[in-house]
Amino acid sequence: MPYRSPLLDLPGPIAAPDGHPEEGVPWHWGDPFAEQRTAARGAVVIDRSHREILAVTGEERLSWLHLVISQHVTGLAEGTGTEALVLDSQGRVDTHMVVAHADGTVWLDSDRGAVASSALPSGGKQPLREYLEAMKFWSKVDIRDVSDELALLTVLGPEADRVLDSVGVSVGSEPYSVVAIPGGFVRRMPWPGRYSVDLAVPRAELADWWRRLTDAGARPAGSWAFDALRVESLRPRLGLDTDDRTIPHEVNWVDSAAHVAKGCYRGQETVAKVHNVGRPPRYMALLHLDGSPEITPETGDPVMLGERTVGRVGSVVQHHELGPIALALVKRSTQPGAELLVGAEDRVVQAAIDPDSVPGEAPAPGREAAQRLRG
Repeated sequence: MPYRSPLLDLPGPIAAPDGHPEEGVPWHWGDPFAEQRTAARGAVVIDRSHREILAVTGEERLSWLHLVISQHVTGLAEGTGTEALVLDSQGRVDTHMVVAHADGTVWLDSDRGAVASSALPSGGKQPLREYLEAMKFWSKVDIRDVSDELALLTVLGPEADRVLDSVGVSVGSEPYSVVAIPGGFVRRMPWPGRYSVDLAVPRAELADWWRRLTDAGARPAGSWAFDALRVESLRPRLGLDTDDRTIPHEVNWVDSAAHVAKGCYRGQETVAKVHNVGRPPRYMALLHLDGSPEITPETGDPVMLGERTVGRVGSVVQHHELGPIALALVKRSTQPGAELLVGAEDRVVQAAIDPDSVPGEAPAPGREAAQRLRG
């Protein structure tokens, strides 16, 4: 059955529409723009209990994970975290995970329904846990799906630490700092916005933690607020801002989630080659949408430059300051000043690329080395 958070039974929450990516958790609590403003200036708490969480234990947990995910984790100290991907053999993104290492356990949390391309000759997609199990071989690790045991809450805003202090929780100031709490963990995140802390709490205590955080001054907010700040922060969501051709370089997941120098993981050749000698064919841009018509494009709609399709629309949100905005994957040749139309059928609007979202032309080390050899 589809997931449904118990917090939807409290007074006030509005559920996300059927079929929405955030279905099953509160979409907002009556005033989504006020919730966003509070997230930018105070503190809010957001129910993200629909995420899946895996627990990896065992003496070889780090050395084994190092071989199957895109991030360098052999030296991932307890009390730290990172982000990571599972790629297919062509370097295309299968799954994005956020990682926490605490109390002898590596926690991997991902969007519900995370999958990976099977390594078997028959191919196809399989649930992430099944893929990881298939890659264990004789490694001394144990993989458990603890989604029924742990639930994720996120506290956003410059007052987040004050709220957490009030409930007896503290975590280091560095991004991805992790601390164990009874039955779960706390992790500081560098997004969305500048102040974000995740709490993985016992699922049986979800409502109690929610009450404690709101009593401490965190305003209830929905996934709408989280997504608005995520889009503003240029952070993609798998399946919305990616398609079946997306490689990490196109959506800002190199450095944060994919290591360009380590070998021994599936898809590494593509990651290293594009970093060293090439440039990705697309980049992820922030689009400012014309808000005068009361329509917005939808995820998957085309981005048009004249008669040419130059990209696809990803996440679309209404932001409390920026108005209607979206993330889009566009061809690298698409310039910020281009006059774009986005959408399909009766939901086509004008759009402009935010110039600050256009990635700079980083040097390609391999290309520069080849040029030096040629003199």
